[in-house]
Amino acid sequence: MNDQVRTIDSLGYGQDSLAQRNRVMRNTYWLLALSMIPTVLGAWLGVATGVTRGLTGGMGLVVFLGGAFAFMFAIEKTKNSAAGVPVLLAFTFFMGLMLSRLIAMVLGFSNGTSLVMTAFGGTAAVFAVMATLSTVIKRDLSGMGKWLFAGALIIVFGAIINVFVGSSAGMLVISTLAIGVFSLYMLYDLKRIVDGGETNYISATLALYLDVFNVFQSLLVLLGLTSGDD
Repeated sequence: MNDQVRTIDSLGYGQDSLAQRNRVMRNTYWLLALSMIPTVLGAWLGVATGVTRGLTGGMGLVVFLGGAFAFMFAIEKTKNSAAGVPVLLAFTFFMGLMLSRLIAMVLGFSNGTSLVMTAFGGTAAVFAVMATLSTVIKRDLSGMGKWLFAGALIIVFGAIINVFVGSSAGMLVISTLAIGVFSLYMLYDLKRIVDGGETNYISATLALYLDVFNVFQSLLVLLGLTSGDD
């Protein structure tokens, strides 16, 4: 009798856990889709007004890193309150604004619009593949985290150095590495939601947004360097 009761309890707990994971995944997907709107608005505003045109070299790096880390700190502090979603959306607007300088540069090519759409399509394809893999792969991927973090640090430090060096070859290497690392980060973050390791949809959205943003930006840089046509 006791065994039967424990079995029923465990089944109920398992159903609640599954329902929670599905709810987190559903809310994350909706919020991620919503976050694209302020990103596009920020990018459009930046391209239309040229407000970020002067943010070059060290100044651009300070504004980007300072703003990004300030927003991420604020998101972490508000993720369990009603302010969490507005703060996240404000962050995505800021990221779109920071992306506008690169987009404006690529749009300056005769095939610029095609390159932007190709980067967008490539990012969507990567996300679709990783989302599918996250539901198919049964093994625990938590061990990937430390290696991916190390790879991300290498990319960040390499990008900072390259801001002052200005090497096209260096940018090509960094962008290629970033596509690989953040594509795997996408799989890692999605798998955490699927496995119940991430229960806050705002934190989950932030992680996936950064993955998507970095893959798109890196693809755009790569396409601009290799396929750009003045």
